[in-house]
Amino acid sequence: MEKYKLSWRDISFKDFKVYLFALFKAFIPKKKIKNIDELEHFIQTKSAWVTQVTLYSYLKTRMGTKYVLHFDNDVFMSSVNLAKWNIYSVALQDLTFFTFSYLKVNFNYQNTSHANEIFNKILDDEISNKMPLDIIKNAREDFNTRLKNLNWESYYKDLPFNPSALSLYKWAPIAEELKTLDRKIVLNSMILKWDIIKQEFEKLIEF
Repeated sequence: MEKYKLSWRDISFKDFKVYLFALFKAFIPKKKIKNIDELEHFIQTKSAWVTQVTLYSYLKTRMGTKYVLHFDNDVFMSSVNLAKWNIYSVALQDLTFFTFSYLKVNFNYQNTSHANEIFNKILDDEISNKMPLDIIKNAREDFNTRLKNLNWESYYKDLPFNPSALSLYKWAPIAEELKTLDRKIVLNSMILKWDIIKQEFEKLIEF
């Protein structure tokens, strides 16, 4: 995995803009999803939103109001960056599988092979955003493994976002003894965010 010297600037404008203004996004008119390109954009942006909001909210809750001071610590920043990309890689898988499962059952959309194409294209695009290549490689392998055992008819209604919730719990850079106490809260926090995305998708989709 290539190492980067991280600082506050690495996450302030891109990641924290998403986090700080997340509540206001609910009031922005949403564009209907009518084709594969728009679906790809939805999967990428919403996976990033869920990842960033849940991860940074958890860090802020556990570390208090002075948590931003830790962003001058290179070790901490490396842990945050590692957590962000690993959680995001699973969030992408979950939302890709959910959307195509939903489309197949509710819209009789048969081209589920597009799920693989979209997922890999998003990962290709993230290379320019410094997503570590080893995480991309692992994400592709995990996606293919899950794909082999996927039931398209039931995935969207069978706890589709549990893997990414568990990923948040696994990768959040919080002491293990604290995470153990927080397990239920952490998992529920991400599931609740995914519920927002599910409802939004059901309103916007027009395939």
